[in-house]
Amino acid sequence: MAQAQRAFIFDMDGTIVDNMAFHTKSWLAFFERRGRALDADAFFRDTAGRQGHEIMRLYMGDHLTKEASAELDAEKEALYRELYGPHLETVPGFDQLIATAQADGVALAVATAAPNDNIVFTLDGLDLRKHFKAVVGAADVARGKPNPDVFLLAAERCGVAPEHCIVFEDAPLGVEAARRAGMRAVVLTTTLPAEAFAEFDNVICVARDFSELNIAELFAAEIN
Repeated sequence: MAQAQRAFIFDMDGTIVDNMAFHTKSWLAFFERRGRALDADAFFRDTAGRQGHEIMRLYMGDHLTKEASAELDAEKEALYRELYGPHLETVPGFDQLIATAQADGVALAVATAAPNDNIVFTLDGLDLRKHFKAVVGAADVARGKPNPDVFLLAAERCGVAPEHCIVFEDAPLGVEAARRAGMRAVVLTTTLPAEAFAEFDNVICVARDFSELNIAELFAAEIN
């Protein structure tokens, strides 16, 4: 079988599933337990796409050991899964888009800042893992978004050059990571309005959900 020459790389949280409000709620509840009130909008802007341990150190201090951070991460993510579990479903149009992409020979990958437990919760909970040639998470790279590591590793595992990959994202830090990886990006406005992405020159399309997207048009837009 010929190696795929094109790939779609999907962020998971806020992109495959519309769950970022639940992540934010769980973070706010986590910090509220510790007597700290945070602004939800500012917190999302500063953290979406970052790994859990990066967020912990950002808000709780660089003194945190790796072990202490891991314990706190586990508490927060368990709270998130409890809140979001009853609502777990894909964003409209996702299942049809990936079916069409696979039929067209497009390699599919997930590149997320999520820990493995959340990847299992989402991808296996929705029986999606079988569709992806690569699944890259927080445990696979040292740095979260806006660093490009997670997208570059996904492309490498798919055997597709970065310039032939299109990233699907819902957060500015993720779009910036795609830009640094040399990849074009499709923005879903599940979490933020289109205006939040106006500064990025690698955005080729903005959509409410996957049902608005046309694969041929996306790859045509990728080529200047």
